[in-house]
Amino acid sequence: MSHIKVSWNEIGIKDAVIKKLEQAGIAEPTEVQAETIPILLGGSDVSARSQTGTGKTLAYLLPLLQKLNAYSNEVQGVILAPTQELAMQIVRVAETYGEPLGIRVQQLIGGAAMKRQIEKLKLKPQLVIGTPGRIHELLKLRKLRLQDVKAVVIDEADQVFNLGSTKEVETILFAMGRTRQIAFFSATYPDEMIRFEGRWMNNPTRIQITPEHRVSETITNYFVVSDRRDKTDTARKLVRLLNPSSALLFLNDTDNIANWEAKLSYEGFTVEALYGDADKQRRAATLARFRDGRCQLLLATDVAARGIDIEGLPLVLQLDPAADADHYVHRAGRTGRMGRTGTVITIITPQERFIMEKFRKQLGIALEERTMFKGKLLTDEQLSEATRHKPDRTGKPAVRKNEAEAERRTVGEDSRRGKVARISEAPARSERALDNRGAASSERRSDLEPEAMRNAKPGGQAKQKPASQPKAARKSEGKNKGAPKWLKAKREENKS
Repeated sequence: MSHIKVSWNEIGIKDAVIKKLEQAGIAEPTEVQAETIPILLGGSDVSARSQTGTGKTLAYLLPLLQKLNAYSNEVQGVILAPTQELAMQIVRVAETYGEPLGIRVQQLIGGAAMKRQIEKLKLKPQLVIGTPGRIHELLKLRKLRLQDVKAVVIDEADQVFNLGSTKEVETILFAMGRTRQIAFFSATYPDEMIRFEGRWMNNPTRIQITPEHRVSETITNYFVVSDRRDKTDTARKLVRLLNPSSALLFLNDTDNIANWEAKLSYEGFTVEALYGDADKQRRAATLARFRDGRCQLLLATDVAARGIDIEGLPLVLQLDPAADADHYVHRAGRTGRMGRTGTVITIITPQERFIMEKFRKQLGIALEERTMFKGKLLTDEQLSEATRHKPDRTGKPAVRKNEAEAERRTVGEDSRRGKVARISEAPARSERALDNRGAASSERRSDLEPEAMRNAKPGGQAKQKPASQPKAARKSEGKNKGAPKWLKAKREENKS
């Protein structure tokens, strides 16, 4: 159904609370608030599925606060949360809007001193907010009585059930009266919730925001493709490029957090990690540094990040893609809260492209691929245009990457073919060169050497001239060869 805008008065919120809402800049209820608050004020059980960042905390907290009796000294309302941080955030909101109604609020979370919590219970709070484990402990110690509870809310119910708190939650519910009201709020809808609805709820009203509205329209969604071994470098470049005041980085595996923390710290970023099993003081200190800007990057898994509310968080960077569409919604809900703008970027490997296509279809969002180039995140078309027309240092237009690669391959092939051709032609050229040098040498010898030497055989013997003289003459000439001059002269006289 489409969301019809209504006022706080129209859905039953008291004037004293409305004044607080206006002071916080919340002028009108969100869709989940407008649908849920009247039903909860009417006393019905509710099972609501709504992503983080849509205002579901106020959706269950405002009607619960208004139903509590400020003059009673008994615990009348209980809110369960999966993590210490989420419980503490709910406590802060409850104190703000419970103050004009005179409602006392007490936090009961693990990681804090139990003795101190027991002392504070003596202040007779009407509303207690905490984790199932600690509330279960106090019940066993008989330090907490829940017989007068009118309403119980399980926030992020999908995570509460998945974290193995089922038995503890059932023990808490058994300790309450049978007429109490129950509300489940979650981002996903596992099978456990169906079983609990049938076991504990009385004809619950189910509220679900339509899928196309699950990711806020004020959020921009991109993905960047990178080889797995280059993910650290890709993340570094993205943070340098966007330079956000703060960014929440999601991982799927807790075991990888320390490795990423070390790598990003080495790159010069101020980075910390948020572990789901960290004690209260450590989580609070880490988030405090992140909120006030002393830490730019915060690493977390889905469970550890449940309930983190960083006002004005500009960037969510998924170092691993979300496990499914519901988890993508949960991660994206950390930014773009209450109508603000935000950016969600997922780093994937080439083999994970199908995951982005699946999210695009299931969530109905514009999930586009981007490539980093010259200080910008560009689409494929923008990248082609930027590289096609941008001149190089010589002033000539640069070719696109694929064209440049093809040109390099062509040049390489031509070069190799040319090299082969030159090698195959070398013997022929050598022979021609030798012939030319031989001819030139012969010409020079013909000009400088006597005829006898020109006709000499390689062995040193003179070539015989063709037989053009009489045999007797040749014989006579042979006799004169080497004879003394006087004998030659006498033989010549005898001839004459």
